[in-house]
Formats: sequence, C-alpha cells, structure tokens
Amino acid sequence: MRQSVEEPTITACTAQILDAANPVDNVTLERLRADPAIEFIDHLEEQVAELRALRPQPEPELLAEPFRWAYFPWRRTVVAVLGPRAFRAVRLDRNRNLITAQEQARLGALRIGVAGLSVGHIIAHTLATQGMCGELRLADFDRMELSNLNRVPATVLDLGLNKAEVAARRIAEIDPYLVIRVLDAGLTVDTIEEFLDGLDIVVEECDSLDMKASLRESARARHIPVLMATSDRGLLDVERFDLEPQRPILHGLLGDFDFSRLPSMSKPEMVPYMLRFLEAEEMSPRVLASVVEIDHTLSTWPQVSGEVALGAVAIAEAVGRIGLGRDLRSGRARIDVGSTLDRLDEPKMATRGASSVDFGDPELPGELGAIASAAIRAPSGGNVQPWHIEAGPKAITIRLAPEHTSAMDVGFRGSAVAVGAALFNAKVAAAAHNVLGPVSVTNDVDGVPLRATVQLADAGDPDLAALYEPMHSRETNRHLGDLQPVPAETIDALRAVAEREGAELQFLTERDDIASVAAIFAAADRIRYLTPRLHADMVSEMRWPGDLQPETGIDVLSLELDSGSLAALDILRRPEVMSHLADWKAGTALGADTRRRVGASSAVGVVSVPGDTLSDFARGGSAVEAAWITAQRYGLSVQPMSPVFLYAHNADELAALSPAFADELEELRKAFRELARTPADSFVALVLRFAFSGPTSVRSRRSIERVRLL
Repeated sequence: MRQSVEEPTITACTAQILDAANPVDNVTLERLRADPAIEFIDHLEEQVAELRALRPQPEPELLAEPFRWAYFPWRRTVVAVLGPRAFRAVRLDRNRNLITAQEQARLGALRIGVAGLSVGHIIAHTLATQGMCGELRLADFDRMELSNLNRVPATVLDLGLNKAEVAARRIAEIDPYLVIRVLDAGLTVDTIEEFLDGLDIVVEECDSLDMKASLRESARARHIPVLMATSDRGLLDVERFDLEPQRPILHGLLGDFDFSRLPSMSKPEMVPYMLRFLEAEEMSPRVLASVVEIDHTLSTWPQVSGEVALGAVAIAEAVGRIGLGRDLRSGRARIDVGSTLDRLDEPKMATRGASSVDFGDPELPGELGAIASAAIRAPSGGNVQPWHIEAGPKAITIRLAPEHTSAMDVGFRGSAVAVGAALFNAKVAAAAHNVLGPVSVTNDVDGVPLRATVQLADAGDPDLAALYEPMHSRETNRHLGDLQPVPAETIDALRAVAEREGAELQFLTERDDIASVAAIFAAADRIRYLTPRLHADMVSEMRWPGDLQPETGIDVLSLELDSGSLAALDILRRPEVMSHLADWKAGTALGADTRRRVGASSAVGVVSVPGDTLSDFARGGSAVEAAWITAQRYGLSVQPMSPVFLYAHNADELAALSPAFADELEELRKAFRELARTPADSFVALVLRFAFSGPTSVRSRRSIERVRLL
C-alpha cells in the first residue's frame, strides 16, 4: 500500500483548492469574488470550534494549520474549509473507534478504482465518506438517465451528465481534498492499463461479461485484488489476485471457456455465461423470472437501491480488511436480508431473578458454631473467603486455602490479610463467650501456607468482647460520603486499635492527598480492566441477582450503582470490549467510578506492617478488622480498596501480574507509597476509605461450606 497520494488535477468534477496566502491563488480568489454569479460560503468559525472540541485535544500545529477555500465550478460556489489535516481529523472523527486513527491513516493511503458508476456510484461514495481511500479512480462511459435514479443517488439536475463525473462531483463536495480521477470514456481494451496503473484495489461493477473478464485478467497480471457486489441477495465476490496471482479469473466458474470470444458475442449469447458466473441456482426467483422477460416486458436487468446500498456496505468492509491486512480470502458470500427477515427471533430477555440476599449472618450450632460463624464474617478480597476453618473443643483453626486465590493475591498476601481478619473475629467471639486462650500464627506448616489458631480456655477479654455485636454489624459500604472531616479523637482511636494488633494505620485527610490517591487508584483500576487475567478474576467475583453461589463473591447490588451504571457493568464484563480498549491505549473512563468514590471520602487509611511474611500480613488483617469495626462504632462507613499493585512488591511480580502495564504499575506503586509515607521496610496490608454516608443496600453473604465443627 502507498503512503501518499498525488495532488489532484483540477477538472469540471473536482474541487479547486485555493490558499489565500499563495499569491497565485489569491489572484484567483479576487477574480472569483469580483464575479457576482459566484457565491462564497464561510462557516469556518463553526469548523474551528469542532476542531477545538475534539478529544484528545488536537496538537497546536493542527490548530494552527491555515484554512483553504474550495471552489466548485459546477455550483459556482466557493466554500471556506479547514486545512487538509484538520479537515480530515474533524470529518472522520465520528469514525473513531470503529476505525482507529492509525487505521484511518493506513486506509487513507489506498488507491481504489471503481469501474461502472451505476451500482458503483454508492460504493465509491461510501468509500469516500468513510475515509477508506486517498484516491478514487472512476470509470464509466455512460450518461445519467432518468431510469438510473431508482438506484443512483443523483438528481434530475444530473441527467445527461457522465455517470463518473456525477459521482466525482458528489464526492468532491464531501471531501474537496480527496484525489478523484475520472475516465469518462469508460473502460476499453486501450484504457484498462491506464485505469489500473498504481491501484491497490479494484471494484468492478461493469454490465458486460467481456469487460468483467478483461479487467480481471489485467488486474491479475498486476496482482490487484478485485471486489464485486451484485444487487441480488447481497452477493459479495472477492478475488485476491494479490495473494493468488495464478488464481483463475471469475473463480474458474466458466471452466475452460475461451474469453477471447466474448467481445464478438451478443448480449443474449452472453446470458448463459453470466448466469453461470452469478450462480443462477443461488439467485432470487424474482430476478431469474425477470431475466426471462428481458426484451419482452422488461428492457433490462432489474435492480433496486436497497440491494445496491447493501453491496456498498459489504464492499467497504472488504476494502477495510484488505487495506488493514486482516483476513479476507477469495470467495463469495451472500448477505441475504430477505432471508434474514424470514428468521426473526424474539429478543432474549435477561433471566436474572430477584435478589436473594439474606441480611442475616449464617448460624452454626453451639459455642463453637458461634465462634466459627464470627470468623467467616471477616472480609476478603472479592469475598472469595480463602480459608478452611475447623472448630474443635480445644481450638479454632483457620487455614489459608490456596485454591481460593486470584492473580492480584500475589504470594497469598491478600489471603493472609483475610485469614488475619477472620482470626480477629474469632478472638472477639471467643472473648464474648469467655473461652479466649492463646493465639498463634504460623507460616508454611505441613504444606499449608498460613495457619492461625485460637486456643480455647476459661478466659475472656472485656475490650474484645465489647466488639462482638459491632463485629456482626461490620459491612462494606460503597456509598459516596458527604466530605465532613473525621474527628481527631476518632483517628486516634482507630490508630490505637491497629497498633494493638501489631500494625500502623496512617491517615490521609487533606483534600489534595485524597484526590491524588483517587487518581492513582483510578489508573490502577483501568489496568485491572485491561489486563485479561485480572479482568477475568474481577468478573468471576461478581454475583448478579438470581446467580448460583451467592454465598461468595460480590453482589452487584452492593456496588451502590444507579440503574444506568449497573447496565454499563454488563458492557464492562465483556473481555473483547476490554481488548479493544487495551489495543487503543484507551479506557481512562474505566477508573472513573473508583476516582469518584475515593474522592468522596472523608479520609483514606493505610494499614501497613513491618515485615512481608504471611504472618505479618495476617497481623495486618487483624488490624484492618479491628479498625473497621471501631470505625463503624464511631459512625463511619468503610470500604476496602486494593489497587492492582498492592501485593506485588517488585518488578518481577508486577510483570507477572500485568505484563503490558508493569512499568506503569511500578510508577503508581511508588507514587502511592510516597504519598502514604510508608516506610521502606513496611508493607501495605490494605487501604480503607472512610466516609460519612447512609446505610448499605446489601451485605455480602458468607459460606458455611468451608467450616467443619469437630
């Protein structure tokens, strides 16, 4: 494919581009202004406003590009237009991202020839409108007649004009910068080579079989692909002579027929061969019946504009695939709208049932059951509940369950935080039942990454016991806050309970700091969406009303989304949508919800621990749960925040987590640690956003399937 196109030659069907800064052009403009029959139209201010409104913001060079005047002789009109680059940027902006800017640039370098400008008119117009070429070469000897207006989008003002010129004028009025070359003598044996010279793609819409064959033979010799659309049952025909230079023309459907005979054959003699090429057995009954009537009750082959327009759609898709190097093999297909309408289906309605959320805690029998039930009330990333709990007469044991992990749970550090939170709840319940004994946390015992144990004894702890009822009321609350500040005494109390569990709780309360956290976490959330494995994990955690296994995962109703945002979530679940956003280096909006929620916080709390073993993270988890329960006692709502980079501690772990975004994650991780003033030898267990808001709509469920009472 060529990377540039030549300047057009000015003719009676192409626009003349004039630059007032050019002395020669300025003389022409003054002459035109002096002619009272010439109209000047200037809507440049509106065009500039559109240019400035583009997203992303255009570069200064584009904004500064000088405008031009486009003179259309057949209209006796001069129009002010943006410069060529700016004009193209604005005119084709609505193509994005169905066609990316990079793809548009590649397509804009194509040179395409269209032979036959009855059916070919709307094809050429579609290719030009969609920005699928940098040069169009139009060939047709015929003149516009009234009977053509059933399918050619021209007007009675065009009657008697050459069909190729009519198409060229219409296209020039859409894009005066587009190079258009017209062969108004049509295609002959003498002009085929001139027509094909330098083309990338040929669209053949000729009436005669001999010209169809001659054009294909010459295109094959030049390795140029040939496309054709017919106005019956949406036939699209593709011959990739660029990939298969030895391929027989017309797909070999005419066998060993001697094509040199065609020029001397009459139209009736060609009909059997034309029908063989078009595969008469696949044609519509009405067209075949009409063929019988040609020269009797019909003067020629019937065509309707709807089918012609459908062919333009198919050709545009084929041109795009060839121009962008996408898969498109030789062959043909029928896009039969009539047949499709015969098979209409009722739209599939969503089958999700009503929410089955139970706001009560799961209950297990007896004292041991009460302690185990408290343990499983602990929070965990994605509510995966990564534990196995055994409750016996001597001890409550919580084992980390490595099978219930996710990509973000690097080294089971997030799971260890959850185990630590469950341990804290077990301690609270044991204290409330006056059976709290020694507590131990051990790493890597008998193949278990982490084990936490609460020995049962005849003892209690009034401070912990006082948290028993508040512990059962602990919940994740994702509502936006009202931004009222957190009182200093509340902050002191939360820091104190975290310290008692062996962790540090650092607060960010300045609005600028909170805004910075919001920006960092929003950028990390975007990466989570755009990384296939992370996105798949996130989607797998969502639970919709009526879903199976509601006892794990996150109920989407707990996200506190309005109906519009909840509907958008269905779009965000789709991996192919995320793949496109990743390819386009787009998706900034994917972090908007996180930015909004963090930005609406009264404070952000960062729980960190001085060590990076799993038992250290378990201590962090206990501190998280203690601070969370206490915060709710002080009237705060709490939402845990775990950015993608939270549990990845080095470049290798970040690369394994998200190969495409590892460097960006490292920058975000460093920025957050610096903002949170986390010591070099400490590691973040979890981040909590604190707010003053209304009660949550839905509480997450818990599973008792991972509890065994001995």
